[in-house]
Amino acid sequence: MPLLQFDTTLSLSADEKTAIAERVTERYTTEMATTAGHVAVTIREHDSAALHLGRAVEGPMVFLDAEIRQGRSFDRKRAFAVATMTYLGETFDIPDENMKVVFTEHPGEAMMGVDRVGGEWNGE
Repeated sequence: MPLLQFDTTLSLSADEKTAIAERVTERYTTEMATTAGHVAVTIREHDSAALHLGRAVEGPMVFLDAEIRQGRSFDRKRAFAVATMTYLGETFDIPDENMKVVFTEHPGEAMMGVDRVGGEWNGE
């Protein structure tokens, strides 16, 4: 039951936000070998003064805080991170230096909805 939280200095239309959420959900399900029904995505826009990254260069910024169930391999997480940042960078002309991904892993039981509690990851 991942929660994929984007913070950005981009000014996005409703259609662009929907496209991002759909693309990222599809990529997450592919790379993490899961289904889309429980993937949650948030996109928060900020003034450029609200986001800082020491290596940043001129241009928009985007950070992804990926709250995920523990147990996914480094290779799965890295593939998702790179694919997501490549998509965002190419689509919105964001310099590589201005993007960051952080994974926070939780036990399955810490990931829940009203109608279910997540289980442990059984894959790789």
